[in-house]
Amino acid sequence: MPNYRYRARNRLGEIIEGRVEAANTGAVAAQLINGDVTPIEIIEAAKQTSFLDWQLVKEQPTLTDLILFARQLYALLRAGVPINQAMTGLVRSTRNPGLVEVLRDVQTHIESGRELSACLALHPKVFSTLFVSIIRIGEKTGRLDDSLLQLAQYLDLEKDTRERVKAALRYPAMVIVAIGVAIGILNVLVIPKFAELFARANVELPLPTRILIGTSNIFVHYWPAMIIVILAAAVMARSWVATEQGRLVWDRMKLRLPVVGDILTRAALGRFARALSMALKAGVPLIQSLNVVARAVDNTYIGSHILSMRTGVERGDTLSHTATLTGIFSPLVIQMLMVGEDTGAIDQLMEEVAGFYEREVDYDIKNLSQTIEPILIVCLGCMVLILALGIFLPMWDLAAVKLRH
Repeated sequence: MPNYRYRARNRLGEIIEGRVEAANTGAVAAQLINGDVTPIEIIEAAKQTSFLDWQLVKEQPTLTDLILFARQLYALLRAGVPINQAMTGLVRSTRNPGLVEVLRDVQTHIESGRELSACLALHPKVFSTLFVSIIRIGEKTGRLDDSLLQLAQYLDLEKDTRERVKAALRYPAMVIVAIGVAIGILNVLVIPKFAELFARANVELPLPTRILIGTSNIFVHYWPAMIIVILAAAVMARSWVATEQGRLVWDRMKLRLPVVGDILTRAALGRFARALSMALKAGVPLIQSLNVVARAVDNTYIGSHILSMRTGVERGDTLSHTATLTGIFSPLVIQMLMVGEDTGAIDQLMEEVAGFYEREVDYDIKNLSQTIEPILIVCLGCMVLILALGIFLPMWDLAAVKLRH
């Protein structure tokens, strides 16, 4: 995403300047406004790599780092430690170099008189819009420590969900990689030996054998070109996914993957429900909550549907009706939204919805290996069958010729 330079006024009327990375000028303005800063001028800047940018690329703060930051800051504020002194202690105790540099920058701005939420909003790569919004609400209500504890618990659940999904996908990924390596070894080392044997025997080869030998010849003679093509395709795909349209298409494709796509969909919707519940409990208005949560689901495609819900609510539609129009929520969730609107307890029911999705995801993850194993076994069986037919059919012909002679 491009970098933008901005000039703005803080709540004290002071002129401040800085740089942020965002999709467009509107996103920059939204970030500044969320940080209680009024933008004056926003212009696109030539991309430069500062020490802080380089440090963040080298040591990008993880969810674990953010959880520790929120819990430690909560404990310090709960104990009555002033925010400046608390930030000094966090800078000394944090181990991630990238986060250390960010916290030093945040501490510098705090010492100049700015609020914590406004300082965190200057680092959107590290602190999400949801994170900043909850902090800002905590500052306005005088319950910053409670907001930090709530954020730590939310991030802890998010980390747990991501780790379970990764763990479930690790086994099939390793099997697929092993299959790819086996195919490469067979085509480069094994099949050429049999091809030489069949060529000396001067027998007519069946179709499966000719296909195997033709594939092997491509691997043997054109492997440098294949590697170049694969690397070029990977670079192009990565660059395309980095674009707004590419990210939207890729996120939609992930949700349509067999077996895994349904789990990713429900995990994202559980993340939406949990984040919306937390935002509403913290006192964030519904329209702003939907805008914030759309970025928290970590899926551009689902995020676009959430933004369409925000647009519908702004027009006067109910939340349940706009959710129905998206086509991504289950009837049970729609019904609970209706009840929440009637009772005024949307935050509590959203928490129940999050628990419902999280339990389903947990069950599916536990059974994911059992679901994928038969598919992998069938793929392995087909590969072995093709290889056996391609190798053994001409060998049987050779044996028959020798017996006749």
